[in-house]
Amino acid sequence: MSSKDKDHRLITSRNTDRLNKQIFILAGQSNMAGQGGVSYGYWDGIVPIESQPNPDNILRFRVNTKWEIAHEPLNYGVDCLSNCGVGPGMAFANAILKKVPNFGAIGLVPCSRVKISLRDGGTLRALLWYHGESDSKDKYTAKYYKSKFEKFVQDLRTELNSPLLPVVVVVLHHPKQPFVGEFVDVVREAQFDIDLPNVIKVDAKGLPLNSDGIHLTTQGQVKLGNMMAEAFLRAKFASAKNNSNKDLSYDVLVYRLTSSFNP
Repeated sequence: MSSKDKDHRLITSRNTDRLNKQIFILAGQSNMAGQGGVSYGYWDGIVPIESQPNPDNILRFRVNTKWEIAHEPLNYGVDCLSNCGVGPGMAFANAILKKVPNFGAIGLVPCSRVKISLRDGGTLRALLWYHGESDSKDKYTAKYYKSKFEKFVQDLRTELNSPLLPVVVVVLHHPKQPFVGEFVDVVREAQFDIDLPNVIKVDAKGLPLNSDGIHLTTQGQVKLGNMMAEAFLRAKFASAKNNSNKDLSYDVLVYRLTSSFNP
């Protein structure tokens, strides 16, 4: 067992089946997976205080479908090994618990396996989505980003039997050299124009980037996680219980770097 595997200690002293887990799906591309602190394919191993483990209250769903103590790099073993770094997920969860101490145990589910994660109980709270970097390179994928994403959300909500599942969308930041995203503004406009109930947007514009020009630094990921937590906590989500009409009313919220939220 590698040192990183040992860091992701399995919970053995608590019955996670009985925990009222508040479950968040983490999905998207490499910035959601986490590249903070990664240089030339290797992570520097630095975990800021905002992203430290909370053994009693923040869990991660492993590839082997077991719950464990969540720990950076959060996406390790899912779709990356040596080049995993800090992402927004741990900072998000810690910020939620700092603002709402009685929120309950948070279960983070990287990528898929959502249905399996719910088999032992828990409440599905939201999808956290950070995506579009590769789409900014291609005119066609950038042009149709909005329609494809809206269909994806509708299909996901149907599959999970959660027609109003909240979605926190990170609006793509502007890259810098050497990354070339010719159509980044097309993707950003598409993300801002997403027209679905219970979708809120967090603008990543201005967050600090690694030397590769596309991935957020550790500091940037922490700030983003805090912004996403603020957006989620302040949003007034519609629910199936209090909205019987076909035309649901909802707030379209956008959170930007100028936010005054303090983790």
